[in-house]
Amino acid sequence: MSQLKNLFLLDPEVIFLNHGSFGATPRPVFEAYQNWQRELERQPVRFLGRELFPRLEHARQALARTLHTEADDLAYIPNTTFGVNLVARSLNLQPGDEVLTTNHEYGACDNAWEFVCQKTGASYIRQPISLPVRSSEKIVGEFWGGVTARTKIIFISHITSQTALQMPVEDICTLARGRGILTLVDGAHAPGQIPLNVGEVGADFYVGNCHKWMLSPKGAAFLHACPRGQALLDPLVVSWGWGKNSPFTTGSPFLDALQWTGTDDPSACLAVPAAIQFQKDHNWPEVRKRCRQLLEQSLERASQITGMPSIYPQGERLYHQMAVVPLPPINDLEGFQKALYQGYKIEIPAIEWQGRHFLRISVQGYNSEEDLDIFLGALGEMLGSRRSGEQGSRRSGEQEIRGAGDQGSRPSYLIS
Repeated sequence: MSQLKNLFLLDPEVIFLNHGSFGATPRPVFEAYQNWQRELERQPVRFLGRELFPRLEHARQALARTLHTEADDLAYIPNTTFGVNLVARSLNLQPGDEVLTTNHEYGACDNAWEFVCQKTGASYIRQPISLPVRSSEKIVGEFWGGVTARTKIIFISHITSQTALQMPVEDICTLARGRGILTLVDGAHAPGQIPLNVGEVGADFYVGNCHKWMLSPKGAAFLHACPRGQALLDPLVVSWGWGKNSPFTTGSPFLDALQWTGTDDPSACLAVPAAIQFQKDHNWPEVRKRCRQLLEQSLERASQITGMPSIYPQGERLYHQMAVVPLPPINDLEGFQKALYQGYKIEIPAIEWQGRHFLRISVQGYNSEEDLDIFLGALGEMLGSRRSGEQGSRRSGEQEIRGAGDQGSRPSYLIS
């Protein structure tokens, strides 16, 4: 994994444990991205007017093979939030209808549904999924308890942003199909982090990012829609791709309406095959396995430092390369996060969720055991832990938090 670090553009002075937020692109993939941009600028009319659709077709075919689905059921979009908005604003929701989700969803997508429900008179129902999680079956049971005769669509993350839980979306989609309920799965964190077969998930709509765990440049994501779902969708932007007389046509109204919404730079999407190839070239299943092992070891050590139990059940693979560390109540969570960065150069998100505090760790192929040792040592110092072996190593010359080693002057982040 140390060899992979040199293939990324990340600042070597920063311990980057936040791949989950925006991803990071390897040098070869970024070069492919820039090559597409240069070719676009060399002859924009030829590129956009005559060559774009065949090139997008090639990029969709490569992505479809990775996702085990049909290319004609995939459309490239800028990000998953865009896809959630597209689906939410296409549905003919009525007053009294219900959109069922969990209390673990991403805030921007919650906002999209709240916006639509305010416009239509529908209700957005956040069904609680309790922590710590006991099993996948328990999640399904808790979630399905929110289904009523008014439930029109289920919206659920494949891997949650707030708690990094893998939700049992296949089982939930199967149950929903039996009740005639539409399903939209937010796969922002799934492609590239877990092997993904979109057909087996069975959702009517599945949105996923390529720029996170698949390592593509920013601005590349996808919407997968089953044939019955495609007929329900309206484009967020109506342009030349829509309508019977479109000069930009593939023969698929679904693709035509979404692939051409006006002048744009498609280079990030065209670089997705390069990102897929990069992972193949570097045996990514093995990379994911090593990352998961390193994360599992780190969670165990973090629990000893914080005195807080894990939210994940033993024996079930409900997290992968991203997981949360529960913290005791922190007096200043934002200050705690800033201190980790300013004092230790550790980039990691601090999350407040349902009145609880977490740090979310992402372990990607460029991370090392030393990265996690430094993080755990910093966590121990900031929480006042002096357990043997948990101090970790610290790079020379690193700026220290004021009084980090002095119990008398060290800032108190814990709520007493």
